[in-house]
Amino acid sequence: MVKLVALYKKPENPAEFDKRYFEGHIPIADKMPGLRGMKISRMVGSPSGDCQYYLMAELYFDDMDALKAAMSSPEGKAAGKDIMSFARDIVTMMFAEEQEKVPAAAC
Repeated sequence: MVKLVALYKKPENPAEFDKRYFEGHIPIADKMPGLRGMKISRMVGSPSGDCQYYLMAELYFDDMDALKAAMSSPEGKAAGKDIMSFARDIVTMMFAEEQEKVPAAAC
């Protein structure tokens, strides 16, 4: 399993960002072919206190080929165009490969 991870820094207007993101962008991204699931997390802090990030989105795909196909699809291109229209300066995207889970006691 691989995922597209998007980290969003704090927007200037959080209420406006949330409206565009949750009511506009998520429905577009949800149509990407091969998408197995999506998790959105709101940042609440960090060990050092304040956190520069606002949201983290994780979009799950079977493998890297499925992720690349989704991103190059019309739906993926529409999602990319949409997010760049209002979050270009605050989003960082990366790909991650899920690893085997490690029991908490082993950490």
